[in-house]
Amino acid sequence: MESKFKKSNIINKNSSIFIVSFSLYKKGKRLPKNGMIEPMISFFAPKVKTLLLVDQPHPLSDTINPLIEKYQNAKQIKKYSLSAFLYFPIYLYCLMERKGLTRISYKLRDFFSVIFMALTQKGNYDLFIGLEAINALAGIILRKLGKVEIVVYYVSDYSPNRFSKFGKKLFNTLYLWLDRFCVLHADFTWDVSSAMQEGRLKNGLNSEKKYRVIHVHNGLFPSQIRSLPISKRTPNSLVYLGTLEPDFGVELAIKALKEVKRKNPKSMLWIIGGGKELLILKRLVQKLKLEKSVIFYGFVEDNNEVARIVRTSYISLAPYRAFPESLRWYGDAGKIRQYLAAGLPVVTTQVPPLGRHIVEKGAGIMTKDTVESFSNGIMQLLSNHTLYAKLTNAAERISRDNTWENVYTKAFNDMEAIDNSRL
Repeated sequence: MESKFKKSNIINKNSSIFIVSFSLYKKGKRLPKNGMIEPMISFFAPKVKTLLLVDQPHPLSDTINPLIEKYQNAKQIKKYSLSAFLYFPIYLYCLMERKGLTRISYKLRDFFSVIFMALTQKGNYDLFIGLEAINALAGIILRKLGKVEIVVYYVSDYSPNRFSKFGKKLFNTLYLWLDRFCVLHADFTWDVSSAMQEGRLKNGLNSEKKYRVIHVHNGLFPSQIRSLPISKRTPNSLVYLGTLEPDFGVELAIKALKEVKRKNPKSMLWIIGGGKELLILKRLVQKLKLEKSVIFYGFVEDNNEVARIVRTSYISLAPYRAFPESLRWYGDAGKIRQYLAAGLPVVTTQVPPLGRHIVEKGAGIMTKDTVESFSNGIMQLLSNHTLYAKLTNAAERISRDNTWENVYTKAFNDMEAIDNSRL
């Protein structure tokens, strides 16, 4: 029996790749908050003959129509928006349904855009990669129709209780069913965190079966992986990078700073990112009289500029809150990967799987998600230079090879190994 999947059959100058993902758009511009679009384009476009991208705007975008990009021999040859007239009833539904991050209307739009684009393109595709289960479902149908050969279900977020906390139990049941269906019927599943499959098994997925699930964690571009000597970092500076939402614990970081300053008055906190809690957090800073010690950078679009700011700081913070229904128990913490790439020791709570991993590897300190515990973790690094240097060395060692090129190369090697094991 010959293996169905061979890397050389998929990644070559005669192959065609079909990618479906999502992005946040503002004023017609794709923002860095997207589903690995730049990493996948940079990896695939130079290696294959044809790459077709369907980019579905996130519900918080200021546009609705999916964006289409086509690459031929590493060059972009087409870029346009899918006309609303092609799916006008769904488009109207999207306009009417304006609340919530997950909207049925947008899922219908996503499914239509994938099927429509595949059926209107000449030729077939050797590989289909779909972020989100609804896109993977479309890919599975296209495989049945003979339009694609291999289907990859790429999972960037997962939680057994993703919608339960919003009182949407029926929606959560549908979400879990669709995720399970795609895991069972896609050729491969790429999970950004190994905790995702563990969550599925705990939630009833048959543990006696073997699944074609691969851990494909997040990576970085080489320009983002660079650290400064300890002597050139800003002393006493703490940095938080990420979205300003309750699960991420920025409030905890600010309150911990107040405690840290009692012992180390020169401490300061840099906050890089935007989100719905921005005004609440600014009021908290005023209430605690920390205006001169906290800098809000806002959302920084350029990832290289983000990396530059982070590497000039001293200690990095990942203050995730231990909310039972948080997605963060199962995700891959991109902020921690950027922290490590800058050679920074990390103070993290017990929530993110990557946080637990780096603590085991000697690059971080784990605390509880309380002000006392988190501030004590920060003080350990501020007061113990030997410990700080030890964790810095570990961070630099862990992050050295964490490039997207290496991440995706390993994914394809793992796919081939899984397929060969079935012979």
